[in-house]
Amino acid sequence: MSANDTTLVEQSAEAANEFWTLVIDVWNTSFLGASVGQGLLAILAILGGLLLRGLVATWLVALLRRLVRRTQTELDDAVVDALAGPFQLVPVVLGVFVATLILGYGGAETIGARITQSLIAISLFWALHNAVTPVANGLDVITSSLTPVMIDWMTKAMRILFIIIGAAAVLEIWSIPVGPIVAGLGLFGVAVGLGAQDLFKNLIAGVLILTERRFLPGDWVMVDGVVEGTVEKINFRSTVVRRFDKGPVYVPNAKLSDNAVTNFSRMTHRRISWVIGVEYKTTTEQLAYIRDKTLDYVLNHPEFAKPPEVTTFMRVDSFGPSSIDFKLYAFTVTTNWTEWLRIKEALAFELKKIVEEAGTGFAFPSQTLYMDDGSEVFLPPELQAEQAQRATADDGKGDG
Repeated sequence: MSANDTTLVEQSAEAANEFWTLVIDVWNTSFLGASVGQGLLAILAILGGLLLRGLVATWLVALLRRLVRRTQTELDDAVVDALAGPFQLVPVVLGVFVATLILGYGGAETIGARITQSLIAISLFWALHNAVTPVANGLDVITSSLTPVMIDWMTKAMRILFIIIGAAAVLEIWSIPVGPIVAGLGLFGVAVGLGAQDLFKNLIAGVLILTERRFLPGDWVMVDGVVEGTVEKINFRSTVVRRFDKGPVYVPNAKLSDNAVTNFSRMTHRRISWVIGVEYKTTTEQLAYIRDKTLDYVLNHPEFAKPPEVTTFMRVDSFGPSSIDFKLYAFTVTTNWTEWLRIKEALAFELKKIVEEAGTGFAFPSQTLYMDDGSEVFLPPELQAEQAQRATADDGKGDG
């Protein structure tokens, strides 16, 4: 072998060694500073966490549900259902944590540690966010002291609070100062507040409505000139009132707070106030019979409220243009509208029967015309002029 051939072989060997060195260097450092093998293992760890996410979470949730079914309270069942989502994130967090250890990012101040801490913080505050509603609706201490609407508002506020705290915790993990952001939001809030006074006015009005307990969902309310219907939902800014024609009305809370609101659902009784007119030919004895019989029916009927709880009377009240008028004033025990209509109908049937038994009848508007046979007869101006012309013509014929 010649010297040139020997030199060529040595150069080729050196080039191959340099290439292999480059390959080894790339293999050991090209995956975010770690080896490709470590990177592949890290990816497998994350994929394994994603794969186990459904299996482990489903198995864990099923196990917890079997355990909580043995208890008598339903609070723990609702909490487990609410935490099913955060539980599914646990295998993913473990997969990311193993991946960071494989890549050598498991130190306290490394990016891998911060990613793992951020996922843990998200899982924790996600669980707290989901657990608020079942806990608030399941604790007897809360449900007995607060109305359902106040509980709904409280849970919404708590869930928003946990979202804000969770976001702040993640920012702190990444060494992002929260103070300047809050200060900036404060200035932004002042600017927004100047242009959103109505929004905050309605929000405060909603709080006042809840604290005063003016009405609750399901109540029949009337606000003069605004709306009348059934309250469906009290939101932060407005209240949904469904009218009796089934049309929803979104009323700003300020209108319900500043105006007078009549809550018909909180009536203790329903009133019946009638004016009953009978014919003028009705005798005194007949009037007394109608009065006594009607009052006896009302006072002895179980569906009418009795004095002194309510005022009840049946009296001759006035002499109208066409009738002698009774005033009937009574209250029913029920406040249900359909039941009240049924009771009124039964009272109307009984009243008609009593009037017929008395031998008289109900009056109706009427007029009587009296004809006068006097010598003076009123004629319209046109007829008067026509008569005058005829009289003049008759006088002319007589003269001829």
